[in-house]
Amino acid sequence: MAKDIDDEEIPFLCMASLKGTSALWFLVVSNMFLAISSTLGNIVILAAFSKESSLHPPSKILLRSLALTDLCVGLFVEPFFVTFLISLEIGTKNICSQVIIIGVFIDICFCVLSLLTLTAISVDRLLALLLGIRYRQVVTFKRVLMIVICFWTLCVTFSVTSFWTHHFLKYYSLISVLLCVVISTCCYIKIYRKLFHHQAQIQEHVHQGQQNGHAPLNIARYRKTVSTALWVQLMLVTCYLPAGIVTALVVVEEMTAVLFMAWTFSLTLVSLNSTLNPILYCWKIRNVRRAVVETVRQIYCCLSS
Repeated sequence: MAKDIDDEEIPFLCMASLKGTSALWFLVVSNMFLAISSTLGNIVILAAFSKESSLHPPSKILLRSLALTDLCVGLFVEPFFVTFLISLEIGTKNICSQVIIIGVFIDICFCVLSLLTLTAISVDRLLALLLGIRYRQVVTFKRVLMIVICFWTLCVTFSVTSFWTHHFLKYYSLISVLLCVVISTCCYIKIYRKLFHHQAQIQEHVHQGQQNGHAPLNIARYRKTVSTALWVQLMLVTCYLPAGIVTALVVVEEMTAVLFMAWTFSLTLVSLNSTLNPILYCWKIRNVRRAVVETVRQIYCCLSS
């Protein structure tokens, strides 16, 4: 299995020049901290979502799926990456090779899952704008739940299949990322074009003395939900883009000591996204922030009693 996946790159990665350097231990400490923070942060967020009733249930399902994905990054992806870094220092090549093989597929599984969920959120926001009062009839809890289950099933299945076909992994990752980016971008462009058009209609109604008092309030609330979704999307792109650039350079050229150093730091930045998302939810969603504060207080009371 290891032979088919990485005959050339794995030996280089396991003999990389990070051994004995301060950079390696900085990465170890940083990723241990990110593993703890992303795990605890997303556990609290999931608990807060269970208490929060103001969010539309289908939208809450998508946010829960994203938080669960981030939780899995803290529980599985980060420990594998820390184990890989420590194996470089110890010099255990067999452990290093196996950790790389398993860790890469777990990482790609949850990365693609995050992208699919964010794409579904962008489509959900577009449908809310286009369907109007029909939105709650079309976008139901059961339908969104089935979509989320399909996402998890497909990502796990494709990642397991990739253990035996390395080329399939490359095509699967590339197609998934490109498709998600294109769909999300088109959705947000369509959303902002419709909002701009709607704003122009409101301005026209104001001049004609026909302003509807309820429409601006609904659009203002909708803008907040779109803003939150877009912030989460931009945060993911910011954290994932360096890793994408480094991976592209490795594919075009070959793995070198400099690229390996950039690769390890870029993966740490990817993991940072799972810690930042809970902070983003608290910042942008007031009711979630209140639920988080209440949850933390309850945990503190339980620990101190």
